[in-house]
Amino acid sequence: MEEYIREFLDYLRIERGSSGNTLDAYGRDLKAFAEFAAAQGVAEWRDVDRDLAEAFREALFAEGYGASTVKRRISALKSLSRYCTLEGYGKGNVASAVPLPKLTIQLPDVLTISQVELIMERSDRDDAAGLRDRALLETLYGAGLRASEACGLNMDDLFLEEGFCRVRGKGDKERFAPLSGSAHRALERYFAEGRPHFRNGRGGQDRAVFLNRRGGRLSRQSVHRIVEEAGQMAGIEHLHPHTLRHCCATHLLQGGADLRLIQEILGHSDISTTQIYTHLDREHVRAEYMAAHPRARRRF
Repeated sequence: MEEYIREFLDYLRIERGSSGNTLDAYGRDLKAFAEFAAAQGVAEWRDVDRDLAEAFREALFAEGYGASTVKRRISALKSLSRYCTLEGYGKGNVASAVPLPKLTIQLPDVLTISQVELIMERSDRDDAAGLRDRALLETLYGAGLRASEACGLNMDDLFLEEGFCRVRGKGDKERFAPLSGSAHRALERYFAEGRPHFRNGRGGQDRAVFLNRRGGRLSRQSVHRIVEEAGQMAGIEHLHPHTLRHCCATHLLQGGADLRLIQEILGHSDISTTQIYTHLDREHVRAEYMAAHPRARRRF
Protein backbone atom coordinates (compact mmCIF):
# COMPACT_ATOMS: atom_id res chain seq x y z
CA MET A 1 0.00 0.00 0.00
CA GLU A 2 2.73 2.46 1.00
CA GLU A 3 4.53 2.18 -2.35
CA TYR A 4 1.39 3.33 -4.21
CA ILE A 5 0.93 6.22 -1.81
CA ARG A 6 4.57 7.28 -2.29
CA GLU A 7 4.19 7.04 -6.07
CA PHE A 8 1.00 9.14 -5.92
CA LEU A 9 2.70 11.78 -3.76
CA ASP A 10 5.62 11.89 -6.22
CA TYR A 11 3.09 12.42 -9.01
CA LEU A 12 1.52 15.33 -7.12
CA ARG A 13 4.92 16.87 -6.43
CA ILE A 14 6.49 16.43 -9.87
CA GLU A 15 3.56 16.51 -12.29
CA ARG A 16 1.12 18.73 -10.43
CA GLY A 17 3.60 20.96 -8.63
CA SER A 18 1.80 20.55 -5.30
CA SER A 19 3.25 22.44 -2.35
CA GLY A 20 4.93 20.82 0.64
CA ASN A 21 1.94 21.59 2.83
CA THR A 22 -0.43 19.91 0.36
CA LEU A 23 1.80 16.84 0.16
CA ASP A 24 1.99 16.63 3.95
CA ALA A 25 -1.80 16.78 4.22
CA TYR A 26 -2.31 14.07 1.57
CA GLY A 27 0.36 11.95 3.23
CA ARG A 28 -1.28 12.12 6.66
CA ASP A 29 -4.76 11.35 5.33
CA LEU A 30 -3.63 8.43 3.18
CA LYS A 31 -1.51 7.04 6.01
CA ALA A 32 -4.68 6.99 8.11
CA PHE A 33 -6.40 4.94 5.40
CA ALA A 34 -3.43 2.56 5.07
CA GLU A 35 -3.46 1.97 8.84
CA PHE A 36 -7.22 1.34 8.77
CA ALA A 37 -6.85 -1.07 5.84
CA ALA A 38 -4.04 -2.95 7.60
CA ALA A 39 -6.23 -3.33 10.68
CA GLN A 40 -8.82 -4.98 8.41
CA GLY A 41 -6.19 -7.36 7.04
CA VAL A 42 -5.70 -5.49 3.75
CA ALA A 43 -2.06 -4.65 3.02
CA GLU A 44 -2.08 -4.29 -0.79
CA TRP A 45 -3.92 -1.78 -2.98
CA ARG A 46 -5.10 -4.57 -5.28
CA ASP A 47 -7.24 -5.88 -2.41
CA VAL A 48 -8.93 -2.54 -1.69
CA ASP A 49 -12.59 -2.47 -2.74
CA ARG A 50 -15.56 -0.15 -2.38
CA ASP A 51 -16.74 -1.85 0.80
CA LEU A 52 -13.42 -1.07 2.49
CA ALA A 53 -13.52 2.55 1.30
CA GLU A 54 -17.05 2.99 2.68
CA ALA A 55 -16.07 1.26 5.93
CA PHE A 56 -13.22 3.77 6.30
CA ARG A 57 -15.72 6.62 6.00
CA GLU A 58 -18.01 5.14 8.64
CA ALA A 59 -15.08 4.40 10.96
CA LEU A 60 -13.98 8.03 10.83
CA PHE A 61 -17.42 9.19 11.93
CA ALA A 62 -17.53 6.50 14.62
CA GLU A 63 -14.20 7.75 16.00
CA GLY A 64 -15.69 11.22 16.39
CA TYR A 65 -14.07 13.05 13.48
CA GLY A 66 -15.93 16.07 12.16
CA ALA A 67 -17.46 16.30 8.70
CA SER A 68 -14.65 18.50 7.37
CA THR A 69 -11.96 15.99 8.39
CA VAL A 70 -13.95 13.07 6.97
CA LYS A 71 -14.49 14.94 3.73
CA ARG A 72 -10.79 15.75 3.42
CA ARG A 73 -9.68 12.17 4.07
CA ILE A 74 -12.22 10.64 1.71
CA SER A 75 -11.28 13.20 -0.94
CA ALA A 76 -7.63 12.17 -0.57
CA LEU A 77 -8.65 8.52 -0.93
CA LYS A 78 -10.70 9.35 -4.03
CA SER A 79 -7.68 11.09 -5.57
CA LEU A 80 -5.43 8.10 -4.85
CA SER A 81 -8.06 5.72 -6.24
CA ARG A 82 -8.41 7.79 -9.40
CA TYR A 83 -4.64 7.83 -9.89
CA CYS A 84 -4.31 4.07 -9.34
CA THR A 85 -7.13 3.45 -11.82
CA LEU A 86 -5.39 5.51 -14.50
CA GLU A 87 -2.16 3.62 -13.85
CA GLY A 88 -3.91 0.26 -14.04
CA TYR A 89 -3.50 -0.68 -10.40
CA GLY A 90 -6.13 -2.51 -8.36
CA LYS A 91 -9.84 -3.10 -8.95
CA GLY A 92 -10.76 0.15 -10.63
CA ASN A 93 -11.87 3.42 -9.08
CA VAL A 94 -13.09 1.84 -5.86
CA ALA A 95 -13.68 5.11 -4.00
CA SER A 96 -15.52 7.03 -6.72
CA ALA A 97 -19.00 6.26 -5.36
CA VAL A 98 -18.20 6.86 -1.69
CA PRO A 99 -20.32 9.89 -0.73
CA LEU A 100 -18.68 12.96 0.74
CA PRO A 101 -20.33 14.38 3.86
CA LYS A 102 -22.16 17.66 3.48
CA LEU A 103 -20.62 20.51 5.41
CA THR A 104 -22.70 23.01 7.32
CA ILE A 105 -21.58 26.61 7.16
CA GLN A 106 -19.32 27.24 10.11
CA LEU A 107 -18.78 30.92 10.65
CA PRO A 108 -15.18 31.73 11.55
CA ASP A 109 -14.33 33.54 14.75
CA VAL A 110 -13.99 37.26 14.14
CA LEU A 111 -12.84 39.99 16.50
CA THR A 112 -14.06 43.54 16.59
CA ILE A 113 -11.85 46.30 15.24
CA SER A 114 -11.28 47.48 18.81
CA GLN A 115 -10.07 44.02 19.82
CA VAL A 116 -7.61 43.92 16.92
CA GLU A 117 -6.33 47.36 17.87
CA LEU A 118 -5.86 46.19 21.46
CA ILE A 119 -3.83 43.20 20.25
CA MET A 120 -1.55 45.52 18.30
CA GLU A 121 -1.17 47.91 21.24
CA ARG A 122 -0.35 45.18 23.76
CA SER A 123 2.24 43.63 21.44
CA ASP A 124 4.08 46.94 20.96
CA ARG A 125 7.63 46.32 22.26
CA ASP A 126 10.95 47.90 21.34
CA ASP A 127 13.19 44.83 21.40
CA ALA A 128 14.06 42.99 18.18
CA ALA A 129 11.58 40.15 18.75
CA GLY A 130 8.85 42.62 19.67
CA LEU A 131 9.40 44.63 16.49
CA ARG A 132 9.30 41.45 14.42
CA ASP A 133 6.16 40.19 16.13
CA ARG A 134 4.34 43.50 15.66
CA ALA A 135 5.29 43.56 11.97
CA LEU A 136 4.10 39.97 11.62
CA LEU A 137 0.75 40.68 13.29
CA GLU A 138 0.17 43.80 11.20
CA THR A 139 1.00 41.88 8.01
CA LEU A 140 -1.26 38.94 8.83
CA TYR A 141 -4.18 41.27 9.52
CA GLY A 142 -3.36 44.00 7.01
CA ALA A 143 -2.84 41.71 4.02
CA GLY A 144 -5.08 38.81 5.09
CA LEU A 145 -2.26 36.26 4.90
CA ARG A 146 -2.21 32.64 5.97
CA ALA A 147 0.53 31.69 8.44
CA SER A 148 2.40 29.72 5.76
CA GLU A 149 2.20 32.68 3.38
CA ALA A 150 3.73 35.02 5.95
CA CYS A 151 6.52 32.51 6.61
CA GLY A 152 7.21 32.27 2.89
CA LEU A 153 7.58 36.01 2.30
CA ASN A 154 10.97 37.05 0.93
CA MET A 155 12.45 40.52 0.94
CA ASP A 156 11.98 40.85 -2.82
CA ASP A 157 8.27 40.06 -2.37
CA LEU A 158 7.70 43.39 -0.62
CA PHE A 159 6.94 46.56 -2.55
CA LEU A 160 6.53 48.93 0.36
CA GLU A 161 6.46 52.15 -1.63
CA GLU A 162 3.67 50.77 -3.80
CA GLY A 163 1.93 49.27 -0.75
CA PHE A 164 1.82 45.65 -1.97
CA CYS A 165 3.36 42.28 -1.23
CA ARG A 166 3.68 39.28 -3.53
CA VAL A 167 2.17 36.19 -1.93
CA ARG A 168 2.61 32.53 -2.82
CA GLY A 169 -0.61 30.85 -1.78
CA LYS A 170 -2.08 27.37 -2.05
CA GLY A 171 -0.82 25.45 -5.04
CA ASP A 172 2.02 27.99 -5.36
CA LYS A 173 -0.40 30.45 -6.95
CA GLU A 174 0.91 34.00 -6.85
CA ARG A 175 -1.15 37.04 -6.00
CA PHE A 176 -0.48 40.61 -4.95
CA ALA A 177 -2.05 41.68 -1.66
CA PRO A 178 -2.19 45.30 -0.49
CA LEU A 179 -0.37 46.24 2.70
CA SER A 180 -2.02 48.52 5.22
CA GLY A 181 -0.29 51.70 6.32
CA SER A 182 0.18 50.19 9.77
CA ALA A 183 1.83 47.11 8.29
CA HIS A 184 4.08 49.32 6.15
CA ARG A 185 5.26 51.31 9.17
CA ALA A 186 5.74 48.22 11.34
CA LEU A 187 7.77 46.49 8.62
CA GLU A 188 9.99 49.51 8.05
CA ARG A 189 10.76 49.78 11.76
CA TYR A 190 11.42 46.03 11.98
CA PHE A 191 13.82 46.23 9.03
CA ALA A 192 15.66 49.19 10.53
CA GLU A 193 15.83 48.17 14.20
CA GLY A 194 14.82 44.52 14.59
CA ARG A 195 15.76 42.33 11.65
CA PRO A 196 19.50 43.21 11.70
CA HIS A 197 19.73 41.51 15.12
CA PHE A 198 18.48 38.23 13.61
CA ARG A 199 20.31 38.46 10.30
CA ASN A 200 23.53 36.76 11.36
CA GLY A 201 23.96 34.51 8.34
CA ARG A 202 24.01 31.30 10.35
CA GLY A 203 20.44 30.44 9.46
CA GLY A 204 21.10 30.84 5.77
CA GLN A 205 17.83 32.69 5.22
CA ASP A 206 18.88 36.23 4.36
CA ARG A 207 15.99 36.42 1.88
CA ALA A 208 13.23 35.69 4.41
CA VAL A 209 11.27 38.63 5.76
CA PHE A 210 10.53 37.11 9.16
CA LEU A 211 13.56 35.56 10.85
CA ASN A 212 14.02 33.59 14.04
CA ARG A 213 16.77 34.19 16.60
CA ARG A 214 19.18 31.94 14.71
CA GLY A 215 18.75 33.84 11.48
CA GLY A 216 16.56 31.17 9.89
CA ARG A 217 13.11 31.52 8.38
CA LEU A 218 10.34 31.77 10.96
CA SER A 219 8.30 28.54 11.10
CA ARG A 220 4.51 28.18 11.04
CA GLN A 221 4.65 26.83 14.58
CA SER A 222 6.44 29.99 15.71
CA VAL A 223 3.86 32.17 13.96
CA HIS A 224 1.05 30.34 15.78
CA ARG A 225 2.87 30.78 19.10
CA ILE A 226 3.49 34.50 18.52
CA VAL A 227 -0.14 35.13 17.58
CA GLU A 228 -1.50 33.13 20.51
CA GLU A 229 0.75 34.98 22.97
CA ALA A 230 -0.30 38.32 21.48
CA GLY A 231 -3.93 37.36 22.03
CA GLN A 232 -3.26 36.39 25.63
CA MET A 233 -1.66 39.77 26.31
CA ALA A 234 -4.88 41.36 25.07
CA GLY A 235 -7.08 39.02 27.12
CA ILE A 236 -8.12 36.94 24.09
CA GLU A 237 -7.57 33.20 24.46
CA HIS A 238 -6.76 30.78 21.64
CA LEU A 239 -6.06 33.42 19.00
CA HIS A 240 -4.93 31.88 15.71
CA PRO A 241 -3.30 33.44 12.62
CA HIS A 242 -6.36 32.50 10.55
CA THR A 243 -8.53 34.57 12.90
CA LEU A 244 -6.61 37.68 11.84
CA ARG A 245 -7.14 36.69 8.19
CA HIS A 246 -10.88 36.32 8.85
CA CYS A 247 -10.88 39.70 10.59
CA CYS A 248 -9.21 41.32 7.59
CA ALA A 249 -11.91 40.01 5.24
CA THR A 250 -14.83 40.79 7.54
CA HIS A 251 -13.68 44.31 8.38
CA LEU A 252 -13.12 45.02 4.68
CA LEU A 253 -16.68 43.88 3.93
CA GLN A 254 -18.07 45.95 6.78
CA GLY A 255 -16.15 48.92 5.39
CA GLY A 256 -17.86 48.56 2.01
CA ALA A 257 -15.28 46.56 0.02
CA ASP A 258 -16.55 44.53 -2.94
CA LEU A 259 -16.70 40.75 -2.44
CA ARG A 260 -14.66 40.14 -5.61
CA LEU A 261 -11.92 42.42 -4.27
CA ILE A 262 -11.82 40.46 -1.01
CA GLN A 263 -11.65 37.22 -3.01
CA GLU A 264 -8.62 38.54 -4.88
CA ILE A 265 -6.90 39.76 -1.71
CA LEU A 266 -7.39 36.43 0.10
CA GLY A 267 -6.50 34.35 -2.94
CA HIS A 268 -9.72 32.32 -2.98
CA SER A 269 -10.13 30.44 -6.26
CA ASP A 270 -13.90 30.14 -5.73
CA ILE A 271 -16.12 33.09 -4.78
CA SER A 272 -18.29 30.75 -2.71
CA THR A 273 -15.42 30.48 -0.21
CA THR A 274 -15.41 34.25 0.16
CA GLN A 275 -19.20 34.44 0.49
CA ILE A 276 -19.03 33.04 4.02
CA TYR A 277 -18.07 36.56 5.11
CA THR A 278 -21.44 37.87 3.93
CA HIS A 279 -23.03 35.71 6.65
CA LEU A 280 -20.73 37.32 9.19
CA ASP A 281 -21.58 40.76 7.90
CA ARG A 282 -25.31 40.08 8.19
CA GLU A 283 -24.75 39.06 11.81
CA HIS A 284 -22.88 42.32 12.36
CA VAL A 285 -25.69 44.33 10.78
CA ARG A 286 -28.28 42.54 12.91
CA ALA A 287 -26.29 43.12 16.11
CA GLU A 288 -25.81 46.80 15.29
CA TYR A 289 -29.51 47.14 14.51
CA MET A 290 -30.57 45.46 17.75
CA ALA A 291 -28.27 47.72 19.73
CA ALA A 292 -29.28 50.95 18.02
CA HIS A 293 -32.93 50.82 16.98
CA PRO A 294 -35.32 52.04 19.69
CA ARG A 295 -37.98 49.44 18.86
CA ALA A 296 -35.68 46.54 17.95
CA ARG A 297 -36.25 44.59 21.18
CA ARG A 298 -39.96 45.35 21.44
CA ARG A 299 -42.22 42.30 21.47
CA PHE A 300 -45.68 42.33 19.90
